[in-house]
Amino acid sequence: MHFIRFWKPYFLSIIVVGLFFIAWDIYFAYQEIWGFNNTYLMGIRFLKLPIEEWLFFLLIPYASNFIHYAMCYFFPYIKLTKKATQSISVCLFIISVLLLVFNLEKKYTASSLGLFVLIMFLQSVYQWRYARQFYISFVIIYIPFFLVNSALTGMFTPQAVVYYNNTENLNIQIGTMPLEDSFYCFTMLYSSVLLFEYLREKRNYTTQLSYKN
Repeated sequence: MHFIRFWKPYFLSIIVVGLFFIAWDIYFAYQEIWGFNNTYLMGIRFLKLPIEEWLFFLLIPYASNFIHYAMCYFFPYIKLTKKATQSISVCLFIISVLLLVFNLEKKYTASSLGLFVLIMFLQSVYQWRYARQFYISFVIIYIPFFLVNSALTGMFTPQAVVYYNNTENLNIQIGTMPLEDSFYCFTMLYSSVLLFEYLREKRNYTTQLSYKN
């Protein structure tokens, strides 16, 4: 793959998107919409976030989207049709809008779904070709993401590392993980992919990772 050749646009996209999500994380930590259990942490915090949480926004997008690009490289013809991709995008948009409209008072639900609605709307309008493979990649990415988040939310430990104020979410868990985390994850990762592709094309990088229509 020689993916290291793209380290500049790749890390820039992760950092730019990550800064937005870190700001969101800090605000919600101060609002006590979620918090962190010192029992399982080093105890080093900055702006209410433990050092482990800061690293999360670098390591998780890096590893997750690397899975996506590895799939693009090794399995370039495994992709959805344009019609199927558009159908999924529109369906996800409609479902998320309905969930959002009826849960605007819940801050985590409203913010995570609001951003997901926005990115699904843009995807439905512009029909970016990257989604044809990313939707499939995300199914694979979701497996380790689920395991890591389950560990953080107390599936394997007596207490959760990350705990939530369930009055601010749907209180629907996938295992021990709030449903909203799935929308959060998708939005963060796909936003990074879109920005990376924009930067890569702008700088005229050539690669076998290029998407084919």
